Amino acid sequence: MPYRTIAFETGNVYHLYNRGNNRQNIFFERENYLHFLRLVRQYLAPETVEILAYCLMPNHYHLLVQFQAGSLSAQMKALSLAYTKGMNARYNRVGSLFQGRFCSIQVDCEMYLVHLTRYIHLNPVKAGLVRHSSEWEFSSYREYAGLRQGTLPTLARVQMLTGATDAYQMFLEDQLLPQEASVRSLMLDE
Repeated sequence: MPYRTIAFETGNVYHLYNRGNNRQNIFFERENYLHFLRLVRQYLAPETVEILAYCLMPNHYHLLVQFQAGSLSAQMKALSLAYTKGMNARYNRVGSLFQGRFCSIQVDCEMYLVHLTRYIHLNPVKAGLVRHSSEWEFSSYREYAGLRQGTLPTLARVQMLTGATDAYQMFLEDQLLPQEASVRSLMLDE
């Protein structure tokens, strides 16, 4: 695989994501999601990145991060390897769990940041896993909605743009992603 060409710059926001090899599941039970979040804390937060939003889906994940310092590529590689080794040992499997290296897109405007956060939080609804984002345990939506006092995501930047808990809930419940081509083209269809 070729080396990553993007240079991560301190202070910039990035959408990091990856999916299971062959689009297969990477999370098989509740403890797997929790283990992955513990590894995110261990390898990424808060020294390497500040987590702005996240969502873990059965076969992929989304992390919206603001880069702080260090080597994000090396830390993401360590996170992926640690998680894969854990799943391989737990489920007596071998080989790659992820489809390849993680993908990254720089979030270069506030409008994209806001709508990408909503897109990430609506993933479980769009996939038909739940009827409302508040029902999905493995995303940062509950922190944004004031339903959980988690310490992983940092909410201030997005809340400054959307408003706090009630305003964010109303923003999310709109569920209509923007139609502007500049924003729609950046959304991933998992």
